[in-house]
Amino acid sequence: MSPRAGVIGWPVGHSLSPRIHRYWLAEYNVAGRYEAVVVPPDWLADTVDGFRKAHWVGFNVTVPHKEAILPLLDMVDPMAGAIGAVNTVVAIGEDRFEGRNTDASGFLASLRAQCLIPADRPAVILGAGGAARAIAVALRGIGIGEIRIANRSRERADKLAAEFSLVACDWEDRDDVLEGAGLLVNATSLGMTGQPPLEIGLEHLPLEAIVTDIVYRPLDTDLLKKARNRGNIAVDGLGMLLHQAVEGFAAWFGLTPEVTPGLRSHVLAAIAHGS
Repeated sequence: MSPRAGVIGWPVGHSLSPRIHRYWLAEYNVAGRYEAVVVPPDWLADTVDGFRKAHWVGFNVTVPHKEAILPLLDMVDPMAGAIGAVNTVVAIGEDRFEGRNTDASGFLASLRAQCLIPADRPAVILGAGGAARAIAVALRGIGIGEIRIANRSRERADKLAAEFSLVACDWEDRDDVLEGAGLLVNATSLGMTGQPPLEIGLEHLPLEAIVTDIVYRPLDTDLLKKARNRGNIAVDGLGMLLHQAVEGFAAWFGLTPEVTPGLRSHVLAAIAHGS
């Protein structure tokens, strides 16, 4: 039987993972299957057990299962453990599953594909959710010493700051904390289609700083337009989505795929059609 993988979530129809992995399966002529599986929360344990029995090579995990799945796995790698969430599950040995988190490596790979990351300057993260956690771990891993975090709920910012030795800032001070920063990351949903706008002034942000947004609907957010218009390097959120998929595909199907302009165009077509 050909290797079988997929993505689970509730809902799961919004996921672009099938678009990405099926493109690679066809591009590299790999014998394998990738499916989207709707899994309500109370089906999660039975689904994971069913995948073991059916000898799936692994699967992606999207909301709301990224944290709930941890105790159902046989192993969790250090990165996923530090982040506290799993987005990629890989079969290891006979009927054993390891949980991984590729968001951190995907974030760094996306930036590195377009620019040099200024590790000697402070970084600013907006948000304190799962994506912010992954990005904080990634930036710590490349040696950024000062990471400032601002969130609409100061309590959540304080909690994340205490866990990863970050500098928590009031949301109202988000313009001022950009002073001297080398990187600004919007890890909130603000600015996403259907969400309130991200209101922030970039006057204090150095012109050599990089600005990136994890949002990819729309691809070119108001934050990125504002940054680009004043001369900053602007990196959209699609690259992180594409690069985080590489590790899973390689583990499941035995071939390390490339993130190419062709893949990007293929996924952008799905975004444009709202699928």
